Amino acid sequence: MLELEMSALRRLSALVTVLLALGQTQAQDIGWNVYFHGFADNREYAKSGRYSQSILGVRVAPEANLSLDSTHFLHGGVNLLHEFGSKKTESRQISPTIYYNYKRRGHDFYIGMFPRKDLFSGYHRALLNDTLDYYHPNIEGLLWRYGSNTFHQQVWIDWTSRQTEKDREQFMAGISGRVNLGIVYFSHNVTLWHNAGKKNENPENNLPLRDNGAAIAKMGIDFSGRSFLDSLDINAGGLVAYDRLRGVYDWRIPKGFITDLYAEYKKVFIANTFYSGEPLAIVYGDQFYTAELYDRLELGWKPLQYKGLESKFTLSFHFTRGAIDNQQQFTLQYNIGRLYPRRR
Repeated sequence: MLELEMSALRRLSALVTVLLALGQTQAQDIGWNVYFHGFADNREYAKSGRYSQSILGVRVAPEANLSLDSTHFLHGGVNLLHEFGSKKTESRQISPTIYYNYKRRGHDFYIGMFPRKDLFSGYHRALLNDTLDYYHPNIEGLLWRYGSNTFHQQVWIDWTSRQTEKDREQFMAGISGRVNLGIVYFSHNVTLWHNAGKKNENPENNLPLRDNGAAIAKMGIDFSGRSFLDSLDINAGGLVAYDRLRGVYDWRIPKGFITDLYAEYKKVFIANTFYSGEPLAIVYGDQFYTAELYDRLELGWKPLQYKGLESKFTLSFHFTRGAIDNQQQFTLQYNIGRLYPRRR
């Protein structure tokens, strides 16, 4: 397996070299970027009966792009993960990055294998848990987004497994958006996970097809820049999940109420999420939303903030009925380079 992955890396390196050579010979503009992500996430969830784990590692993602202008870009790179204590390199730890990106008049379109970083920051962890940032760094599919000062909308699809005789067909899709009306805003997040069967599988041995996902609609007030705090955001709304296992059970649609608060001053922040409702079975959502009543309190500090460098320490407390779990998380992200060419 390692030999196969190293061979793939060599082919990818050759592709990037070709892109750079073409850029020089055709007088095209070359952009580049190196992204570093170090993380230590200790999750003590035993008191509520959930899965405890420690996730520690570093991720490095060098990338180059080729462009004739400020609209069309072709990117090539690789995303490398090393988890502390690992004895060998696994296939999931090496992800190729190859995609086309179109940027013009508020439109932003991607197709290929492109980084999820910065594209999914608006999604609530109830729908897409933060573990995906560690183990699923690239989207394999398409994404379109449009943004202006008052409006943002995004649609995407991510193929996570291609159908073969051994593997099931799986993909995720989603829609998100936000409308700003002064300090008031409205936002929504929607996800769907489709888990189909294997190719040529005997129906008697094949697991049933499953559709699973959730949606959030919220109204919020953003006081950032309007008080002594650097950031102050309060929002609330409804959360509904949907789950169907064809031939076993029809649509199950649990729902509830959710509210979030975020406040930041200088390098210190506090965040709180409260959920009340029916237990939610969201495959890629945070596991704590299987509780009928849940509150998450985060106390944080950002010690390093400088020109593409950002670090964050967060102490989190998870409150469910009869239990209090805790989590300590430190992340450091560093971007260097010039990913996009200067506008001409």
